[in-house]
Amino acid sequence: MTHIKVNVDGTPYEDEVEPRLLLAHYLRDRLGLTGTPIGCDTSNCGACTVELDGTTVKSCSVLAVQADGSTVTTVQGLAKDGEWTALQHAFHERHGLQCGYCTPGMIMAARDLLRENPHPTSDEVREALEGNLCRCTGYQNIVRAVLAAAGQQDGPGRQDASGRQVGEEVTA
Repeated sequence: MTHIKVNVDGTPYEDEVEPRLLLAHYLRDRLGLTGTPIGCDTSNCGACTVELDGTTVKSCSVLAVQADGSTVTTVQGLAKDGEWTALQHAFHERHGLQCGYCTPGMIMAARDLLRENPHPTSDEVREALEGNLCRCTGYQNIVRAVLAAAGQQDGPGRQDASGRQVGEEVTA
């Protein structure tokens, strides 16, 4: 067993863990943070995406011991005082989910994109979400949600490749 200290969603934890325990399993099984789903255990789907010290990672490809001394943010840690972020609202309002299984990873990946590029084009959104798989939506509403959130966060954005204003309702 290995002793770790980690801050998850603003709460400090100290635990003894098996050295081979994946961060995804630590979050879900030990801490009860089931908002981080495990979709594949191979890092192909991105459903388990979290932030580790501000960098998005697929938690099924990180050992819990590697998070020792780090700060982890899950999708459950995004809302402050029960209030969703603009991105979470946009996913809800723009129907950026169907079954919801991929949604936590999509939101975390989109959050990373918007931090780096607050006014992305639809092509940039698609590229940023490339490592996250959705088996239900066809992605269009996910892209719409991210573009809408970009408009909510920082006012009007720039135009995308088709000449539409980022944050506007985008069709096809």
